[in-house]
Amino acid sequence: MRVSNRHIIYVQGYDPRGLAQYYRMFRTELRKFARLYQLSATISRPHSRSDDEITSWSIETGTQDNGQGWRTRTDYDFLRFEDFIQNDLAAPIWRTVPHAVWLYWQMIFCGTIGRFWRASWRFAIFMTWPHIILLLEALVAAGTGFVFGKGLDALGVPWPLPWLAGSGIFIALLWGALRYFENQTYVLYLLRDTIWTIQFSHRRRPDWDQRIDRFAQYLTEVARTSEADEIVLVGHSSGSFLAAEMLARALQLDPALGRHGPRIMLLTVGSNFPIVGFHKAASDFRDHLARLAVEPQIDWIDCQARKDVMNFFPLDPIASHGIDPGSARRNPTIVPVRFREIIRPEHYNLFRWQFFRVHFQFVMANERPHAYDFFMIVCGPVALRERMAHPAGALAIATASDGAEREQAWSELAGSGPLGGSVAVNPGSAKEPAARRRG
Repeated sequence: MRVSNRHIIYVQGYDPRGLAQYYRMFRTELRKFARLYQLSATISRPHSRSDDEITSWSIETGTQDNGQGWRTRTDYDFLRFEDFIQNDLAAPIWRTVPHAVWLYWQMIFCGTIGRFWRASWRFAIFMTWPHIILLLEALVAAGTGFVFGKGLDALGVPWPLPWLAGSGIFIALLWGALRYFENQTYVLYLLRDTIWTIQFSHRRRPDWDQRIDRFAQYLTEVARTSEADEIVLVGHSSGSFLAAEMLARALQLDPALGRHGPRIMLLTVGSNFPIVGFHKAASDFRDHLARLAVEPQIDWIDCQARKDVMNFFPLDPIASHGIDPGSARRNPTIVPVRFREIIRPEHYNLFRWQFFRVHFQFVMANERPHAYDFFMIVCGPVALRERMAHPAGALAIATASDGAEREQAWSELAGSGPLGGSVAVNPGSAKEPAARRRG
């Protein structure tokens, strides 16, 4: 299907940067995308609804050859949670640290951390990282406080002043380390993220649930009124399970969603479904995954990368949660992505150990033409279903040097089969091992 009008609904993850920084990043990456493929691309200024929960902009993209290329308009919605996130991040250190440590030990005793290790040891290490750094900082602070207290004791300072002084040194040093090394360690951010995901898993965040319900209602309204050729619901990072939850609730509101109006696609990138679904209390969430697995009018694409320690790789989002839909299963199609194939080697080597930078590559511009290209998904002329089913054909359309070559690529794409090609591999099929090897 050739797309001339697309609607993207992007679900924000637990990212404190919010709208302003995301829009600047998007605009910058759009320019890089246009230069890579020699396209024209313009973007409007963002405008927000009165409740500031949804901000939108539009993109006009097309080839530069007159009358022989393609043009696509994209309406882009950014669904916002940064007010909740900023409120969480403002919580005092003395409340955050004990709460997060207590929850982590609860997950150990409940077996949740063990399930994380079995699903993805890389992610389990990443989740344990802030607790390791916290322990090291606490040991250094405690050692310093102990030595200081013993020094006062040796000078004959009466008890309990040495103990009080040592305790004060410990608290001050630990607080200072957490506060002033946060930009290097991200300890407080990750601890607060853990608190939020556990609260969300146990349905202890009614503010988030209420907003997701409103977003689900918005999706049904867009599906009913939009003239787009396809609607793509995008979830990055923790936005992946939020997007899945939103879509499942929209299907509850409108069981015919996807059977009328534009085609509806769910695209999850850098996903981490288990941080919610592996909690025993998250039975509603697992029920929603089970419904999406068999939903006939929805196509779900899940893109994973081995290099990204902040997503679960390799992971079947359905089977890993103990869900067995049997022969009725049709979702998701798992697409392994190799970042070294889309980034120039000299740049890849610079940031390959910067975990947050790697994580965001899913939603940034490519430096080399490739079948996976977030901005081609957002702005290109090929529908997401066909792009993932036939990546070589979609790439040929993007890189064609003239109109005749492009039309030939379109003809080949039109004559190819259904979703489930060599790059997009459905884990429910016999090709699942190939998906794992390709990662």
